[in-house]
Amino acid sequence: MISTWSRGSPDCVMPEDLLVESCLKVRRHPWWNSRAKLVLSLLRQNGMQAPASVLEAGCGWGVNLDALEKAGYQVIGCDISRRILEFIDRPNRRLAEADLMQDLPADAGLFDAVLALDVIEHLDDDRAALDRLAKMVRPGGLLIVSVPALPDLWSAYDEVQGHRRRYVPATLRQAFSGTILEVQKILWWGAWMVPVLRATRLRTNALPEEPSKAYSYFLRLPPWPGPLLMTVAFALEHRRALTGKVKIGTSLFAISVRRG
Repeated sequence: MISTWSRGSPDCVMPEDLLVESCLKVRRHPWWNSRAKLVLSLLRQNGMQAPASVLEAGCGWGVNLDALEKAGYQVIGCDISRRILEFIDRPNRRLAEADLMQDLPADAGLFDAVLALDVIEHLDDDRAALDRLAKMVRPGGLLIVSVPALPDLWSAYDEVQGHRRRYVPATLRQAFSGTILEVQKILWWGAWMVPVLRATRLRTNALPEEPSKAYSYFLRLPPWPGPLLMTVAFALEHRRALTGKVKIGTSLFAISVRRG
């Protein structure tokens, strides 16, 4: 079931055609599936056990929704793209069309945890979005944010996706300033990918001009057993990322708590 909280222009965030066309590829990709496992661990590590209520803002392709629902959480997924919500809709799934640059409805309730996973880098005003999302978290509840890291890794991939920026810990922490959220910790993830992305940046000068073809280039997987090796690499890094032992990465996670 899809509710409407607010309407905005999906193409201002990420080309909507690209979002829908890439759905099946993304749902099979080791990066998205490994991130979903990490998020489940972060929730549990920070005291949010199922059936806690969770709002996923910018739920996109539904990879995290699948994992959260399977684990027993009470989940609502919201996204600015009505088309992608229709694509991932199913019986008993709760979805909402919402623009994070507009106020979110007070009658939606307060959640034990709110997730914004690779969302705020698409927005001109990341702090305003976090301020709105903070009001959807119950006092003492969690807001978990992930973002692409390291500005020197900026590439055509970021441009195709509609990113405004990549972050370092200081700039991610700064996005929370002035909100009712207190950042508890910031974690790196994807250390093994850093040299891979740096090498890839040198080979993307001749990408197809059509965004869908360019994005397909970035989503392509190596021949088997390459996808398995990627999954294993993420699995090996999983526990180290959770304990803060990873000191660099292609992503950053901020775990914050709403003050009373």
